[in-house]
Amino acid sequence: MAASARDPITCHVLDTTTGRPAVNITVKLSCVTVSTIEFICETNSDGRITNWRNEQGTTRYTATGEPSERHGSFVKLHGGVTATLQHMITEYAAAEATAACPAGSSLWKLEFDTGSYYGAANTFFPKVDLIFLVKEGEHFHVPLLLGPYSFTTYRGS
Repeated sequence: MAASARDPITCHVLDTTTGRPAVNITVKLSCVTVSTIEFICETNSDGRITNWRNEQGTTRYTATGEPSERHGSFVKLHGGVTATLQHMITEYAAAEATAACPAGSSLWKLEFDTGSYYGAANTFFPKVDLIFLVKEGEHFHVPLLLGPYSFTTYRGS
């Protein structure tokens, strides 16, 4: 099976203590407007995430209350993860500008499980949450430079 095109939001984690990619960090991605739809992945051998997974499902019930099926209906309805991300970026873009969000943009959140990477007792930041603006039609790459007692980020290319 061919690798799918990269998703519209990607990230990269570098461990500044070793100067190497941070491998196997679990990262969650969500749109702040619709935080119930969550995407997840682990950083690869290069510390990158280029494609997300959606492991959520909704349980549908029969008229008698028995569970009938379980599937990620929202993601399935929109044609998979990449298409769903693109749909959400368009659908949840602010129609009018606010103090926190320009018109045509949406707020997204990346949650990095850094405690599992360093060990919760070995880091000051067991979780790093980054909230950022996404505009329709653009690609967003968010690098995280990570140490056990510090982190920094920027808009990548």
